[in-house]
Amino acid sequence: MFLVLRWLARRSLRFLHALGALLGWIVWAAAPSYRRRLAANAAAAGIGGAERRAAVAEAGRMVLEMPRLWLRPAGDPLADAVQWEGAELVERALDAGRGLVLLTPHMGSFELCAQAYAERFGRRQPVTVLYRPARNAWLRRLEETARARPYLATAPATLGGVRQMLRALKHGQTVGLLPDQVPPVGMGVWAPFFGRDAYTMTLAARLVRHSGAALCAIWGERLPRGAGYHVHVLPMPVALPDARELPGDEGEAQRLDATAINRSMEALIARRPSQYLWGYHRYKTPRPPEVA
Repeated sequence: MFLVLRWLARRSLRFLHALGALLGWIVWAAAPSYRRRLAANAAAAGIGGAERRAAVAEAGRMVLEMPRLWLRPAGDPLADAVQWEGAELVERALDAGRGLVLLTPHMGSFELCAQAYAERFGRRQPVTVLYRPARNAWLRRLEETARARPYLATAPATLGGVRQMLRALKHGQTVGLLPDQVPPVGMGVWAPFFGRDAYTMTLAARLVRHSGAALCAIWGERLPRGAGYHVHVLPMPVALPDARELPGDEGEAQRLDATAINRSMEALIARRPSQYLWGYHRYKTPRPPEVA
């Protein structure tokens, strides 16, 4: 398997995206549960047939661009062109020195975002990204090795990882999260996402409120015909509620924060719904927490 990934890592992005589109349709045809989940999630969000079909291909492109991102030598720059929009928001947050929280949904090339940040801004302040360790030991080792890059650290979705991210923000650094990732039991609340209750992490808002860090949205748009990527940074479309207006009940306050973040992610996804992973199991029941 590793030899196959190595071979893929050396192919052009245009080739990988073409092959990935085919892979996306093969998986869609071969996996009835995935097919039903993708259709149900997209329909609940009001996504039409054309964009739904495009999302099938984009999911495959996301999978096959991974080896090119993961297996690049750690000291080498990104192999493909990256355009930036909103980089001044990052500059402004780093100048303020209070830390920066970047949120991206499962949309476009979310793996690219952290590497692109580390390459452009990492010398000023490194980035720490939260990730859910794979259950497969071989894949877990590959993820940990591939994501270990200059100015880019990883934090597992455990209590230890949360402490690691708080320390990073305390030192004025940047952290990145996927707020639409289903957290373990006890680390989220049920909040609406495209009209259905989804178990939503509370960590993103807690990091901002406890550290005073700036908060921005980010996503990496996959450009057509292997032309590279366009990284968009923007203010959160829906701001977190004013702390002075939050109710005294902690659970309700967390639900309001989670709802605001979900609404921001909905607005972001609406910009390019074909690049969202509608097949992601967003509405699943969370699994027990890890304590490492």
